[in-house]
Amino acid sequence: MLLGHDVIGIAQTGTGKTASFVLPILHSMASQQLAPKRFSGPGPKSFSTLILAPTRELAQQIFESIRTYGRFMRPSVGLVVGGANPTPQIKALASGLDIVVATPGRLLDHVRAGKARLGSTKTIVLDEADQMLDLGFMPAIEEILSKVSPERQSLLLSATMPKPIRALAQRFLNNPKEIAVATVSKPAESIHQEIIMVDQSAKGGLLVDILAAREIERAIVFTRTKRGTDKLERMLNDAGLRSVGLHGDKSQGQRNKALAQFKSGTKKILVATDVAARGLDVSDVSHVVNFDMPTIAESYVHRIGRTGRAGRSGIAISLCDKSERNLLTDIERLTHTALEPSKNSENGEMRTGRFTLISLPEGFVRREEKQRRPQRPASRNGARKNPRFRTAKKESRSKAI
Repeated sequence: MLLGHDVIGIAQTGTGKTASFVLPILHSMASQQLAPKRFSGPGPKSFSTLILAPTRELAQQIFESIRTYGRFMRPSVGLVVGGANPTPQIKALASGLDIVVATPGRLLDHVRAGKARLGSTKTIVLDEADQMLDLGFMPAIEEILSKVSPERQSLLLSATMPKPIRALAQRFLNNPKEIAVATVSKPAESIHQEIIMVDQSAKGGLLVDILAAREIERAIVFTRTKRGTDKLERMLNDAGLRSVGLHGDKSQGQRNKALAQFKSGTKKILVATDVAARGLDVSDVSHVVNFDMPTIAESYVHRIGRTGRAGRSGIAISLCDKSERNLLTDIERLTHTALEPSKNSENGEMRTGRFTLISLPEGFVRREEKQRRPQRPASRNGARKNPRFRTAKKESRSKAI
């Protein structure tokens, strides 16, 4: 980066990718400020460095990291994200900034309105690049890059880099240097992974048992849908487990409050969609639970990467219904880890490599079966042998007559 090369950077989650691109940017700024021709800034409504992130939470986290790393330099940094009042963002952009951290949609709004200019931007960073170059973001990314100088330095960073996305990235990069700190799409070795095969209908009760029984410092529970997030949050709170939900339909104020409660420990469990799967850095998350298996295999790596950060250990538990077995197979293929049950089994656990396949606890199954109402045998004409049913049937006939 310091030599001006374009870079593709791949490393496991929790290994410091944010620092890996922020520190060289700050170093270059400090070198320019100390040079005989002192750096005077990019000009009104302009900024020399643009960092793009797929979610508001990740953009906020990068913004805070820059202020932390550069606290003795005090660079002028702006945060431009959707879901927030645009007026303060416009005021911050008016005089020009050193660095802007943004989500693509809101940045384009300001550019189209003439409130931001990209002509003076010399460095552009795409964090979580595989998601940024996905089809949903592609039109916005292409429009932004078309307005940035062709002489720019471009950096793409992620924990996963699928081949189609890698091929797409070559369009935006100029002879990039690729740096892979660890095996691509491989979770950190410090994360112990468990797979529990369980029917979808039994997942809720099992989740309560898991979170109540284990030593939980902080836990993130991932769901597939926003509605499922709200439902699960209510269920956990009803069970006495302090939980808060996070998904894309919540306002920015609600999302900030949820994260603040989770980080402070007021709420020990965060129930979230994949909006929290990338970039969220809370150092003492001890457990990650996949209540729903992710439909995209790469998301699994990002989800469980919320634990085991910066060399710490962590536990990732996935509740897998038989209908989700194909999703588990995709994860095995991506991470190059086969879930083949071992012949030697102890306490219902079948260990193989990095995964542990755990059968559903017998006591839990019995309790679930007790909750089921036994069905009464039907009579010959299909009606249940229930005197109240027959009485009601006679009364309805008499009323009809």
